[in-house]
Amino acid sequence: MEVTRLFDILDLYKEDHTKEDLLCAKEDKHWKKYSSNDFINRSNWVSYGLFALGLNEGDKVAIISNNRPEWNFCDFGCQQANMISVPIFPTISNHDLQFILTHAGVKAVFISDKLIYTKLAAIEQEIPEVKYVISFNPLDGIMPFHDFLELGKTHPIPDKIESIKARVKPGDMMTILYTSGTTGTPKGVMISHHNLVSNVKACQYLAPFQLNWKALSFLPLNHVYERMISMVYLYKKVSIYYAEGIETIGDNLKEIKPQMFVSVPRLIERVYEKITATGEKLTGAKRKIFDWSLRIAHRYTLPNTNGLWYNIQRKLADILVYSKWREALGGELVCIVSGGAALNPKLERVFLCAGITCLQGYGLTETAVVISVNYYGGDNIRIGTVGPVIEGTEVKIAPGDHEILVKGPNIMLGYYKNPEATREAIDSDGWFHTGDVGEFVEGRFLKITDRKKEIFKTNAGKYIAPLMIENKIKESRYVEQSMVVGENQKFASAIIVPSFANFKEYCKDNGIPWTTNEEMSQHEALKKLINDHIKVINKVLAPYEQLKKVALLKKEWSVEGGELTPKMSLKRKVIKEKYARVIAGIYATEE
Repeated sequence: MEVTRLFDILDLYKEDHTKEDLLCAKEDKHWKKYSSNDFINRSNWVSYGLFALGLNEGDKVAIISNNRPEWNFCDFGCQQANMISVPIFPTISNHDLQFILTHAGVKAVFISDKLIYTKLAAIEQEIPEVKYVISFNPLDGIMPFHDFLELGKTHPIPDKIESIKARVKPGDMMTILYTSGTTGTPKGVMISHHNLVSNVKACQYLAPFQLNWKALSFLPLNHVYERMISMVYLYKKVSIYYAEGIETIGDNLKEIKPQMFVSVPRLIERVYEKITATGEKLTGAKRKIFDWSLRIAHRYTLPNTNGLWYNIQRKLADILVYSKWREALGGELVCIVSGGAALNPKLERVFLCAGITCLQGYGLTETAVVISVNYYGGDNIRIGTVGPVIEGTEVKIAPGDHEILVKGPNIMLGYYKNPEATREAIDSDGWFHTGDVGEFVEGRFLKITDRKKEIFKTNAGKYIAPLMIENKIKESRYVEQSMVVGENQKFASAIIVPSFANFKEYCKDNGIPWTTNEEMSQHEALKKLINDHIKVINKVLAPYEQLKKVALLKKEWSVEGGELTPKMSLKRKVIKEKYARVIAGIYATEE
C-alpha cells in the first residue's frame, strides 16, 4: 500500500511484516519490547480513549515526555483520531509552557513524570482549557496511562476511527511544533501529514536500511529532527531502542549494538574528546601509533585521492586503532546522522577515515525537517557540506545576501495564528526563507556558511561570521561552549565556557588540586591551554577575524538557564544580556 498519511505506516505491519521488538525501552533495568502488534493495539486504544474522555476531532493534545514507546502510541493515537498533537520539550520554562498550552488551546496533556506535573501545577490557574492530564509514570491523583489505555479498550470504536482515517487528507494539519527560537515568543509551526511523509520518503535512501537493523534514539522526540527520522525507521521496519538518558548512551550502544543513530554535533564532539583523552594517556609505542593514526585521519579526503601508500597506512591504522573506536560504539554501527548545528569538518574527516560514517544534514522545523543530507555509499558525501538537496525539494541561493531559499512538499503550512510571521517566512512565490547563508560546492553539495542574523559588523566595517570561528574554538577539548562577540567594536573576541570535566582530568594528571568550577575557571593553567589554542586558530583566520581577547566563564550554559534553545543553539541575545559586564570588560581597555 502507499503511505500518504503518517498513520498509514501502521498498515505496513498489518500487511506483511510483524516485528517483535519494534519499540523498546528500559523498565526496571530490563529492556521491555513492544511488537508491531502492540504498537497498533495501543495506538488504537489511545484513539478510543481520547474520544471516551470527551475530546473531538481537531482538538489539541500535548505530549510532554522523554523518549519512550508511549510517546509514539499517543502520537499515532492522535493522528488516527484526527486530533492535533502538540509536542513540548520537558525542559521548557513555565512561562513558555503556559504560552504554548494557551495559544494552542490544548485540551489534554500526556506527561512522563512528576517533574513535568509540578510545572503544570504551578500554572494551573492560567491554563483552564486543559481538562485532562495523563501520566506515563504513576502519580498520585493523576490518571495513569495504564488506566487510560483500559478506558480505550473498554470503549472500542473501530468503525468510527476507520471512518475518520478515510476522511483525513495528506494536506491536513497533524501537529503543531513550537520553535523556541533564539529570540522572542515561540511560534507554532503547522505540519501536515504530507510534509512529514514526503520527507520520510525522500530520506529512506540515506542509509542501506535492513529489516534486522536497530537504531538507538536519544535526541528529543518532540523535536521534528528525531521524530522524522523515527518515522523513517518505522517506514523501513527498523527497531527503535530508546536510551535511558544522555549519560547512558555509551553503555546502551554496547548493549544494543545499533546500526544507526542520529545526533547533534556536541555529542559527536564528546565521543572524539573521549577518544583523544584515552590516546593522551598512552605511553611509548602505543602513544606513537595512536598519534600516527590521527595524522592519517586528518589527511583523509572524499573522494579518496591520497594514493596507494596512504590507503595501505590507513588499513594498518584501522587494524591497530580505528577498529577499537568502532567497538566502543557497539561494533555494528553503519552510520551516524548529524544535524541541528554545524559538524566540525575535522571530526567528520576523522570519523569517516575510521569507518564511522557521519552523514551531515540540514533542515529546519519549518521544512519538516530535512532540506539536504549526505547519503551513505557512492559519491554522495562531501566533508564540510550538508549534502545534496533531497529529491522533490528545490533550493536556490538568493543573489546579494546568499540566503538559502527552499521550496517543496516539506514546507510547513504556516505559523499557527500568526499570518504575519508566515508572510515574512514564505514569499509570494512560495520560497521559504531559511535565514541561513550558503553556497553550492561542485554545483551539488550545499554548504552552510553562517546564520544571516548572526553575522555582525565591527566598527571598521568588517563582517564577522561567528559560527565558523566558534567551531574552531570548540576544537579544543578544554572548551565546552563559546560565543564570538565584537559587534560595533574594534576587534572580535569570545566568551568561553570551559570544559570543566576535561580540565579536571588535566589537573588530576598534572597534580593540580581541584577546588570549585568557579575558582578553576580562572586558573592560570586553563587560561594558558585555551589561549594557546586561540593563537593556533588565529593563524588561519583573516586579520579582522582574529580573536584579540577571550573571557572564561564560571558556569555552563543550559536550556534551564535560558542561554540555549532545546536543540542546544545559542540564544545570543540572552547571553549578551546576561554577560554584558563580562563583554564590557573585554573592551574596557583597547589593544
